Amino acid sequence: MTCWKNITPNLNRIFLSPLLIACLLQSLPSAAQEEFIPPPSRLLTRIPFQLLTGGIIVVRARVNNFPDTLTFIFDTGSGGISLDSTTAQEMKLQTFLTDRTIRGIAGIRKVSFAYNLTLRLPNLEVDSLNFHISDYDILTSVYGLKIDGIIGYSFLSRYIVKVNYDSNIIDVYTNGTTKYPKGGFLLRPIFAGLPVQGARVRDGADVFARFYFDTGAGLCLLLSSDFVQDSSLFAVKKKRPVITEAEGLGGKTAMELSTVKDFRLGPYHFRNVPTYVFDDIYNVTSYPSLGGLIGNDLLRRFNCILNYERREIYLIPNSHFTDPFDYSYTGLGIYWIDGAVRVADVMKDSPAEKGGFKEGDIIIAVGNNVSNNIQTYKNLLQNIGEKVTIIVRRPTGLQELSIRVRSIF
Repeated sequence: MTCWKNITPNLNRIFLSPLLIACLLQSLPSAAQEEFIPPPSRLLTRIPFQLLTGGIIVVRARVNNFPDTLTFIFDTGSGGISLDSTTAQEMKLQTFLTDRTIRGIAGIRKVSFAYNLTLRLPNLEVDSLNFHISDYDILTSVYGLKIDGIIGYSFLSRYIVKVNYDSNIIDVYTNGTTKYPKGGFLLRPIFAGLPVQGARVRDGADVFARFYFDTGAGLCLLLSSDFVQDSSLFAVKKKRPVITEAEGLGGKTAMELSTVKDFRLGPYHFRNVPTYVFDDIYNVTSYPSLGGLIGNDLLRRFNCILNYERREIYLIPNSHFTDPFDYSYTGLGIYWIDGAVRVADVMKDSPAEKGGFKEGDIIIAVGNNVSNNIQTYKNLLQNIGEKVTIIVRRPTGLQELSIRVRSIF
């Protein structure tokens, strides 16, 4: 090498030229040189959240000087930040139609934007945000409360965000140096706008693939049918999946619901995980680059630290880590519509069809519960093997029906 050509041996000593000294100094570990270290991250605010069915996180916030508090889904699967179209109208926001499109499980659409808005959280104001405008009526009907928007990458990329499912608190920190606690595991996902994490899934075939890390998906796993077919994932599966529907941007779409025998995320291992499979017409799951997504009914089993600046996600198993999965199946699609819990879908050959339910039935009571709360009703329909009495209202009057909750596993 060039540096060594300047060494001149002289009996018992070696003369080091200035050039060699410079080379040796350059080869020393960087820790011995001057190094810029970002300041420590500091806590900005603590935000309480509510957990809905499927593990969906909702937080309350305000936008600009609009007096009402709005409800947002906290979503690592969103590439921006958004408002519901009716909420934007109520706020009298000026919106601009663009050529940009967004994709959902049931459609693709061009979106309008409202520019340079401020998100107001407890003790934190986030300015210069461009909200895309979308229709979230389907989400409102699914969860039984008005969904005003989604908080995603536009917010998450600015901070270190710690989500604690034991206390239902989100801590927001400035970017900077941070020390992760003991007892967890550091993921290093790819960030292609959204975090993409490798994981292993096994059911007959043993497949390593990449998945969206999606806290906005109210399920455990969602796989595209192309991925399942090409990987031969369920090639030797004996039990047939059940047919159901799932909701997302653009509306509802038919899906198969089954389980995978084994799913591994980092060192963490889950068995018999409920899994949706669907024909991904709009390529939401970006196959063949990705196989699908990991949803929050699985991710909520970890307290997590989202550090987008360093492209890191740190997982710590929490008190929900060993919670049983929800294997219940009724084939009864219920939604909050016009102030009532209504039956909108009855799957063929399902317990709901056998129980005599019809589309348009208004649910008055589930068991002894008459709360008219869709979240409560859904929880009461998760007890596998139980025969549940349900009172419905029809044009002919009240009627008592029953449904026996079936297991997909």
